[in-house]
Amino acid sequence: MVELKSKAEIERMRKACGIVREVLEKVEKEIKPGITTKSIDILAENIIVSRSARPSFKNYRGYPASICASVNEVVVHGIPSDYVLKDGDIISVDVGAYIDGFHGDAARTFLVGECSEVAKKLVDVTRESFFKGIEFAKHMFRLSDISHAIQKYVEENGFEVIRDYYGHGIGRELHEDPTIPNYGKPNRGIRLRPGMVLAIEPMVVEKRYTVKTLEDGWTVVTEDGGLAAHYENTVAITTNGPEILTL
Repeated sequence: MVELKSKAEIERMRKACGIVREVLEKVEKEIKPGITTKSIDILAENIIVSRSARPSFKNYRGYPASICASVNEVVVHGIPSDYVLKDGDIISVDVGAYIDGFHGDAARTFLVGECSEVAKKLVDVTRESFFKGIEFAKHMFRLSDISHAIQKYVEENGFEVIRDYYGHGIGRELHEDPTIPNYGKPNRGIRLRPGMVLAIEPMVVEKRYTVKTLEDGWTVVTEDGGLAAHYENTVAITTNGPEILTL
């Protein structure tokens, strides 16, 4: 069941979303060749805790870190480690924060040093596909209109969207209804209504969309080793259209 949030509740969500935004802005400044993904996790956790919030992901279903740090062929749920970023890597950083009873959630993919042209295009297309999707995040459009717009834009640009992982509703719980695929035919599913708050998150790959999970039980990688990118924001559906709370 999709829980609608009141205006007052959406206002409370701004605090968590603002912390997520701050983390991503500060992380972006630190990402460069030579730093470890674990150091990015420590930075993110310190910011979140210093704002009297807690990391949404840490210990969620046993997840061991405060952020997801997914490098190159890792699609989602990369666990921060001693891996040292090098020139030409791309890294997706997914951040969640919980405060005052609500979560905020967003992700970005960053270029590390000088990257290939295909990596740059993948990151750009992934980000832009989000904005194509939220053109339909409006009252009375259907959920699949968002999904279709994302898939259409991605495939027109020569990439594919992941099928096995989705966006989601968000609020008092990190993952709420509805599930939001990044693919599908338009004009399907529930109609969007003011008060819905959605984490819309295109996950896009360079080659085929098939994935596998590594032995750690978390890290999801492309089966063919192609690059993957991720872009996510928490979005409130309002009577005036979509409002991106994490930008």
